[in-house]
Amino acid sequence: MKDRLEQLKAKSDVAADDVEIPVENQAFMDDFFAQIEEIRSSIDKIDESVAQAKKLYSTILSAPTPEQKTQDDLEAVTNDIKKAAGTARNKLKSIEKQLETNTEERSSADTRIRKSQHAILAKKFVEVMTKYNEAQTDFRDKSKGRIARQLEITGKTTTDEELEEMLEGGNAAVFTAGIMESGISKQALNEIEARHKDIVRLESSIKELHDMFVDIAMLVENQGGMIDKIESNMDQSVGFVERAVADTKKAAKFQQEARRVIEWPSTFRSMIPDPRPIIYHLGPYRRRDTLASSQMAPCYPESTALYREKGAIWDIP
Repeated sequence: MKDRLEQLKAKSDVAADDVEIPVENQAFMDDFFAQIEEIRSSIDKIDESVAQAKKLYSTILSAPTPEQKTQDDLEAVTNDIKKAAGTARNKLKSIEKQLETNTEERSSADTRIRKSQHAILAKKFVEVMTKYNEAQTDFRDKSKGRIARQLEITGKTTTDEELEEMLEGGNAAVFTAGIMESGISKQALNEIEARHKDIVRLESSIKELHDMFVDIAMLVENQGGMIDKIESNMDQSVGFVERAVADTKKAAKFQQEARRVIEWPSTFRSMIPDPRPIIYHLGPYRRRDTLASSQMAPCYPESTALYREKGAIWDIP
């Protein structure tokens, strides 16, 4: 039989020196993840700005006539949201087009990664914009309610449809002209005009963000199956991790119990007296042959179970 040991060793050495892990389109994927990070950063900024907008909404509603600084702060936050939302939306649409054009690579691992990342961020974008839209709608409803109460105080009752029609006019002078004849106080009139301006600015902002919101929302709706699958996989991963942690804790507990079982007999061994003095005082064992007693030697427990000397055997009790 031919000895191939040297040949196998040579192949092993070559394999160890020339290990290569193929990476598909590494530069392209680096650029993709840079875009993903920019989108995530924009969405996080929107989320923070929405929280600031909610606080400013509360401040405006709590004052009969909001301060100009508060209005300016709200306008700045609104512009930040528009800018970040536009950036996120444009990058999401750009990635979507890339995924649609690369039809020949749809089955590749890179494409699956890009699709899943795009779907997750698109859904997150819609969620944060929905939160902002809900805050805007709540602010509008409360502002409209303040106007209705001021009109009610002056004795002018209006239905919700009439109030909506007045608000949709968009002109403050036309809006207040219809209620000037009721003898409304200057303070009440100022508050009504301020609330009307708030609603007009708010509706302008809502209209500007509406198109990009609907665009991405439709994209998320079309990707619903993919997103559900991704979330299901994430939930399963969390379950696997939780079970692994529980199993690790059980294994550690079993190991501690096993260690106690192993160490338990040693406590009793320490209670047994040392047998060496007893064996020594018993004197030398008698050989089975005619060897003289002067050639005898005491046997200690450190030696083997059988003491051997030139063929002579002593049995250790």
